[in-house]
Amino acid sequence: MSNRFFQSVVYQLKDSIDRTVGVIDENGTVISCSDLIKIGEVHENVISSISATMESIVEDGYTYKPLNSRSGLEYVAFVEGTDEQAEKYINLITITLTNIKQYYDEKFDKNNFVKNVILDNILPGDIFIKAKELRFEVEAYRVVILLRLSDKSDVSAYDILHGLFPDRQKDFIININETDLVLVKEVKNFNDNKDLEKLAKSIIDIISSELYIKSYVGIGTIVDNIKDLPRSFNEAQIALEVGKVFDTEKFIMTYDNLGIGRLIYQLPTTLCEMFLSEVFKKGSIESLDYETLFTIQKFFENNLNVSETSRKLFVHRNTLVYRLEKIRKLTGLDLRRFDHAIVFKVALMVKKYLTANPTKF
Repeated sequence: MSNRFFQSVVYQLKDSIDRTVGVIDENGTVISCSDLIKIGEVHENVISSISATMESIVEDGYTYKPLNSRSGLEYVAFVEGTDEQAEKYINLITITLTNIKQYYDEKFDKNNFVKNVILDNILPGDIFIKAKELRFEVEAYRVVILLRLSDKSDVSAYDILHGLFPDRQKDFIININETDLVLVKEVKNFNDNKDLEKLAKSIIDIISSELYIKSYVGIGTIVDNIKDLPRSFNEAQIALEVGKVFDTEKFIMTYDNLGIGRLIYQLPTTLCEMFLSEVFKKGSIESLDYETLFTIQKFFENNLNVSETSRKLFVHRNTLVYRLEKIRKLTGLDLRRFDHAIVFKVALMVKKYLTANPTKF
């Protein structure tokens, strides 16, 4: 937020409050004050004290109180005096400045603008008008990277990401909820997917080392216009949901690499249930035990090669053939036939999808 904006408000407050009034930033520096001589002074002790409690404090003849903010401690208001009247004044000042800051952020803050765009909180026709007001580059290669924490943490992942991506004109970090954060990253071109996966891995590694919790990353497709950012965000969400079902061991999911899982995710549940009932005899898929399913998985991994699969499973070739025959009798599908194998593979994925019941976006 502009210091000049704070300064104009502070001057107006001075006319109503016959005391010194001011604002300090997150580093403890006075950025605006009714007493101009004080601008530039540093109050590190105030910041350390308030960070611990996020409540008002009294120090050196002044009363201090933080402005409400979703992203942690950003600004602290202060007023001269430590009496009861000063306490009333500081409450009034923080409410006033918080509301004005919120208005300013909504009107002039690029980060807030990007958040409204990806969440579809702004009409498509208004996007370009607002972008022009903010001098925001409309046509640029950008991608939405969605970070999901496995648990809440006392340490702010938001602050960690800001440390990794300090350029607030090109990279935008947005809090979605307690576990989800979005990075809208500017990239060089449409072919940056490999670099994005490396970037995602570095984010996961840092979150793990700093917060000691697991995290997952979903990556949408790269877009070249700001109006398409909601689609990239939606794809990043889908990537996480589909990955949660079909790639449980992966921590990084890219929308472009979801394969057939993406198609199944987009099918209606009723259609999936109808497909299973048409492909399998009643109850046949449920009758497959773990050993049988593991055999099928290895058979698919080895491109339907009986000899190679038996070698990998450390079983005799005839044993594998027997298991495949057992599957044919149960389901009516011979997995040694390519067309039957495809149907069976898709059916297993559909069954897994229905069991997981992921969130739809």
